[in-house]
Amino acid sequence: MSEVPTIAPLQLGVKENLAQFSILVGVNALVGGMIGQERTVLPLLAKNEFGLTAFTASLTFIVAFGAVKAITNFFAGTLSDRHGRKPVLIAGWLIGLPIPLIIIWAPTWGWIIFANVLLGINQGLTWSTTVIMKIDLAGPKQRGFAMGLNEAAGYGAVAVTALATGYIAQHAGLRPEPFFLGIAYVGLGLGISFFFVRETRAHAHYEASNRATTNDTHKQSLSTREIFMLTSFRDKALSSCSQAGLVNNLNDGLAWGLFPIFFLAAGLSISRIGILAALYPAVWGLGQLYTGALSDRIGRKPLIVGGMVVQALAIAWIGATSSFTTWAVGAVLLGAGTAMVYPTLLAAIGDVANPTWRARAVGIYRLWRDSGFAVGALLAGILADLVSITAAIYAVAALTGLSGIVVAIRMNETHLR
Repeated sequence: MSEVPTIAPLQLGVKENLAQFSILVGVNALVGGMIGQERTVLPLLAKNEFGLTAFTASLTFIVAFGAVKAITNFFAGTLSDRHGRKPVLIAGWLIGLPIPLIIIWAPTWGWIIFANVLLGINQGLTWSTTVIMKIDLAGPKQRGFAMGLNEAAGYGAVAVTALATGYIAQHAGLRPEPFFLGIAYVGLGLGISFFFVRETRAHAHYEASNRATTNDTHKQSLSTREIFMLTSFRDKALSSCSQAGLVNNLNDGLAWGLFPIFFLAAGLSISRIGILAALYPAVWGLGQLYTGALSDRIGRKPLIVGGMVVQALAIAWIGATSSFTTWAVGAVLLGAGTAMVYPTLLAAIGDVANPTWRARAVGIYRLWRDSGFAVGALLAGILADLVSITAAIYAVAALTGLSGIVVAIRMNETHLR
């Protein structure tokens, strides 16, 4: 009598799911590259080709991107819980297909804004889903390490693409050549996601049925409204992470939208602006390879508080200095501070949220975090128009420092080692 074959049980851990985890790291690098194609070139395109002189007007593309991405993050988490992770990932790439072509052919600034609406949906669906899938696979012991790898891949690609597009724009012009990279990224991302990525929702259900989360103080069955209130306001750890994430991306909106114009006004060439635009996310990306795993050893709170303070000092330093070298130092410090914060916040959300509603909690956290792009672009643009770019830089530095103080006072440690 032949034996009935047994199905191997699911396993949690990066090593145990290395092949699939590695594919998802590569996919998120392509997701980051879609943002990277804009980091150097688009603020300069607003000024040089579309003649936008008011800072508030030129930053509308970041406002559109941030607002739409924030909302999409919320729905990405809910849809991932309801329909699975992979369909949401593929949908995000399909929406991303026309983005580089629209930017290349855009006859008016309104088309650029429309492209960034699509980019916000693309990023909200794809980046949120790769985060959720890696949390599913990694399990509670390696959550920080997994988020470090995820964010390192994404923001490393942002840096490399920002540098490459700056170089291409210096030698070939602002359009169309820099955006050929985006065409390649979206094609590869869609193909890999469709043919090679596997569904991971079962891993979350397996974790929920076999172990509690590290800080599982909440029941498994919660409505989306209850999860929203916990993540946004009621739970001290979750809500502290949400406000810190918002402020972190508020200062990234400043770096994306105003720093290139600030550097251009000082007489830097486009290629040197590209170096500065790439240096910050490069340190941010590479640093997360260390900081994510470090948070698994020393805890989440010290890195979040320290990272917000380092970012505040770095932004103020950039506003106070006036040379390529000093700005490069500031960009390195800003990247280091962001690397301390970014994967750690995601890991903390994963610590507290029950696996059965973790995807929705991640989506709500990312809703708050990425609304920071819109808030930061509006705040920086209005202050730059009414006072000066330098005043906008100092105001954002102050808000970043204040956010770190809030975390220090209100947040409890979530990773019980």
